[in-house]
Amino acid sequence: MKISAKGRYGIAAMVFLARNYDASSPITIISISDHLGISKIYLEQVFSLLKRSKLVNSIKGSQGGYQLSRHPREITAYDVLSSIEISLIEKTGLASEKMDQLNHVLSRNVFDVLDKSIYETLNAITLEELLTALNHEESSENLMYFI
Repeated sequence: MKISAKGRYGIAAMVFLARNYDASSPITIISISDHLGISKIYLEQVFSLLKRSKLVNSIKGSQGGYQLSRHPREITAYDVLSSIEISLIEKTGLASEKMDQLNHVLSRNVFDVLDKSIYETLNAITLEELLTALNHEESSENLMYFI
């Protein structure tokens, strides 16, 4: 499984929105771009996909921007990545008709198990958990140690 830059940026942008979930005003693409160092044009493509999947709400106008459509504990890494990565869990074609039994065994014992594992792992990670981990990481960096 390979996660594209678009998928990685999508997760990062969603964690940024999660951090600002309680803010009364929406967050602009420019603000996200500045804070994360991601191209505004690239983020617009990402947010188009996130909006289509109903993970974010967009508000138009001079005070417009984006907000999470649900609480950060209700949005998973799988939700975000599956809306951006078209082939996150993609079924591939069979190798050959002569290999029907082998294809069936491989599909059932390798690929289906792998797909299920990926789904379960990503579906167990919420934006709220990622935000908590980020906050912990940032607070650990700010500690001073004296010897």
